[in-house]
Amino acid sequence: MSAIIQKQDSASQEKSSAVSAGRRAMAEWERAQPDNYYESDRDLQNILEFYWGEEELSARKSQLSRFGHEAATIVDAAVRRNNLNENLPRLDRFNAIGERTEDVAFSPDYHLAGQYIYGSGVMAAYAEPANNLLNQALFYLSSYNGEAGHNCPLACTAGIIKTLKRAGSEELKAKYLPRLLDPNYSTRLHGAQFLTEIQGGSDVGLNACTATPLDQERGTWLINGEKWFCSNVTADLALITARPAGAAPGTKGLGLFLVPRKLDDGSTNGLYIRRLKDKLGTRSMATGEVDFRDAVAYQIGSLERGFNQAMEFVVNTSRLYNATGSAAAARRAYVVAWTYAQHRQAFGTPISGFPLVQETLAEMRSEVMALTSGSLYLAHLLDEMESGRADDTAAPFFRVAVNLNKYLTSINATSVIRRGIEVLGGNGAMETFSVLPRLLRDCVIFEAWEGAHNTLLAQVLRDIHRYRVHEPFCTHLVHLFSSLQSGQMAELHAQGLGQVESLRSELNGLLKEDELTGSIAFRRAAERMMYLFYAACMAREAERGEARNGNAGRREALELFWHRRVAATLSMPDYLKRISQVSSAL
Repeated sequence: MSAIIQKQDSASQEKSSAVSAGRRAMAEWERAQPDNYYESDRDLQNILEFYWGEEELSARKSQLSRFGHEAATIVDAAVRRNNLNENLPRLDRFNAIGERTEDVAFSPDYHLAGQYIYGSGVMAAYAEPANNLLNQALFYLSSYNGEAGHNCPLACTAGIIKTLKRAGSEELKAKYLPRLLDPNYSTRLHGAQFLTEIQGGSDVGLNACTATPLDQERGTWLINGEKWFCSNVTADLALITARPAGAAPGTKGLGLFLVPRKLDDGSTNGLYIRRLKDKLGTRSMATGEVDFRDAVAYQIGSLERGFNQAMEFVVNTSRLYNATGSAAAARRAYVVAWTYAQHRQAFGTPISGFPLVQETLAEMRSEVMALTSGSLYLAHLLDEMESGRADDTAAPFFRVAVNLNKYLTSINATSVIRRGIEVLGGNGAMETFSVLPRLLRDCVIFEAWEGAHNTLLAQVLRDIHRYRVHEPFCTHLVHLFSSLQSGQMAELHAQGLGQVESLRSELNGLLKEDELTGSIAFRRAAERMMYLFYAACMAREAERGEARNGNAGRREALELFWHRRVAATLSMPDYLKRISQVSSAL
């Protein structure tokens, strides 16, 4: 009997020891998470150095590193708490004495996160011209935490800033721009864009909100009607489209208006929140339905260009933000999955040693690098356009790429995050275990916002038919591949140019197809357009990195991406070698 008891005790101790070891491994994994998103992200640093050079990157480093630390520590913890069910926003339409406020109650952690996100200077960056890359780099760091309750409002606020700068009156600029650019959370103004109506969706031409002149000298109007998707519903300022009496049907008759939440005397404007949306993701950011009842609004630009201004300054801005946010969320998923694979053991060895896990991680990393390179290139290109340094292909290239990039980053980021959940196994599905379930839900929303996939594809295909925008797009790609100079990149230089000419022929062929055939075939062509674009960006950065002894794995990630997304060029031994190299580092 004594021997049996001793055997049972030994088995119990062994089991207890295994449980303790497993829990210690998980604790070590948690401690392995970066405490500075900027300092731990060599890929981001390399991209910024490629465009800015060492000197400018060094000048920006303290701002980026400070916020990288704040985002990884204070903001991350606040966002986790703020997304608990008990802390989600709730409608609070009246104050204590019954005055109508049309407000939303947020948790203290919502405001704590906002204090540091706005305090990063992400909106203040727009005070200087051609500063989109800095703005997007800061936004990228913030978006490691998903939408975080504030990142959608940042995109909307940016849209208002750009709209006022380009089309606003001097009076409106003086009145609102200083506080829209203010990094102080307590005194800053934040924005929204209320464009969608229940009957319209992507068919904005069906919008039925009306605008009636109030004071023509001041350019004020009264808005009546309803908006169906109003994210950041308590924004201080909202850009909306509305149709003046007698205006043309469709998008041509829509004017663009700026609606303040509060009137100059401090009273609530004619905005009534009907209800808050119960969303799959981005849950700590309040989205609602709004009725306008004689809401005072300011006309922006000429009435005839209302829809065009909304697309150029508001929607395209949000599409770039959407893409950068998607890429950053995918990067966070890779970091979580990679560190987990180093600490999680199965059958006596870390799972990072298993070939299929290595393949998953390598594919995740190469995809994240591609999405990040493409999105930040577009921010850089926007700087070049705004400063007058861009060539003639830049504007049409940007017009195409900003739409297709939004499509592909959102759908591929969702895939990357899902792969990250796969690495974590059953733990990956637990909301209390990691941020991955929340990031996945946020990215599903990113897919739907600012143009569903089919809408974006249809828009670009329509532009190809009307304006032949694929020609300057392909010419711009030729410039990118032609800039590759080193002997190590000579093969990709030649392959890239050949792929672009093949793409150009394919797109010209689509022009001859009927609408049904052309639309279906264009999805594949659109993805090919962007994968070539991503590869060109990655190749240019990798070439610079090799010349400057950059981080290991960048060229290998490019080769893996090219093999998976453009043309299968690796033999099986080379493929296995690449996945081992790419998955070996953050």
